Amino acid sequence: MLLVAGIVALFFAVYFSYLDKIPSQIRIRAGVEQEFDFRVPVSGEIYRTAEEAAPVASVTDVDAEDEAYLLAGESDRRAESIHVDFARTVKLKANEIDTYQMDLKLFGVLPYKNVDIEVIQDKMLIPSGIPIGIYVKTDGVLVVGIGEFESNGGETISPAKYVLQKGDYILESNGEAVENKKQFISMVEASEGEDMVLTIRRNNEITDVCINAGKNRMEEWKLGIWIRDNAQGIGTMTYEGTDSTFGALGHGINDVDTSILMNLEEGTLYRTEIVGITRGANGAPGELTGYIEYDSDNVIGEITENTAEGIFGVCDEELVTNSVYEPVPIALKQEIVLGPAQIICSVSGEPEFYDVEIVEVNLEHENVNRGIVIRVVDEKLLMLTGGIIQGMSGSPIIQNGKLVGAVTHVLVNDSTKGYGIFIEEMLTH
Repeated sequence: MLLVAGIVALFFAVYFSYLDKIPSQIRIRAGVEQEFDFRVPVSGEIYRTAEEAAPVASVTDVDAEDEAYLLAGESDRRAESIHVDFARTVKLKANEIDTYQMDLKLFGVLPYKNVDIEVIQDKMLIPSGIPIGIYVKTDGVLVVGIGEFESNGGETISPAKYVLQKGDYILESNGEAVENKKQFISMVEASEGEDMVLTIRRNNEITDVCINAGKNRMEEWKLGIWIRDNAQGIGTMTYEGTDSTFGALGHGINDVDTSILMNLEEGTLYRTEIVGITRGANGAPGELTGYIEYDSDNVIGEITENTAEGIFGVCDEELVTNSVYEPVPIALKQEIVLGPAQIICSVSGEPEFYDVEIVEVNLEHENVNRGIVIRVVDEKLLMLTGGIIQGMSGSPIIQNGKLVGAVTHVLVNDSTKGYGIFIEEMLTH
């Protein structure tokens, strides 16, 4: 029994050690042959997910002489699937945007995983690294807390308890759109305790609730909630596209109290100037302090999306024209290697390259913002900041002349190390 238990334990140890070696989603560039050197005893079949005939796609085993074509457009070359063996180096190529799937088995027998293959357009992006001031207005008002208060009769009441929840967005009151916090406070006061039918968004679902305000000791009508309608801060722009699009932060803008991704109605990017640096230390993350003038002359872009992968939108054409750096190709996650890299940030006033090391690449991390782990080795940056600090989120990560990702978080217990997101995740948000 001990022998059997040992064999079973060994089997599962081997199985799970291989499980994250190949990601559940692989992206490849259209028209570009790309090499995969996973070197794991996993093999299987690739087939196209759509019904129509696909453009020519190919898979090449570098140890073989023949090239197999997957679902080619020509009927005499069309095949149901092709075989791949990741125990050896494999090269994949697809000529146009498309989607495929791989059904893989460990040792050719044991179920391993299904892998989605997405063929994406190759891109050239301008790495940025400039500091940005951020202002976002929520869609409606966000409930950040439920509380209670003393009524004019001396009782402790909480009108919103069991009706509203932290994280709810109040979109309408009695059919009238809720634009901002000040307006909603006026709506509550005007209700004079009568029914208020609130249209709310909760967990991405729209629903109506009925609530009645109560009077506090000051004879004011209140619901007993804390609300927010905007957020501001600073961060770093990751890239600019040649079409004047941009991506920044590498993570979403979350409400500071609820940690919920803020639903965006509108947002604006502003020029900002770094006026102070609080150095990071183990257990105490540092931060950049920026000065922002929220006026039209300082607007450099419009934020159109706030997602888990970052903020995105359209930037001023002049910003693209005056970029410090030239466009560079992107690197997909399977192309990143452990070792030397650089980040670009503006802690000293202008965008500069600083040396880092990529110490981990997690192809299958459950947190999209933590696929890369970097360590700062640049003496100048360590002297200025102590490593990664707040405000550097979005700093582009460059390796071998390619944009591989963006800095997202600092490791609280080691300020010299931080997490990053793969650039492909930012581009396919």
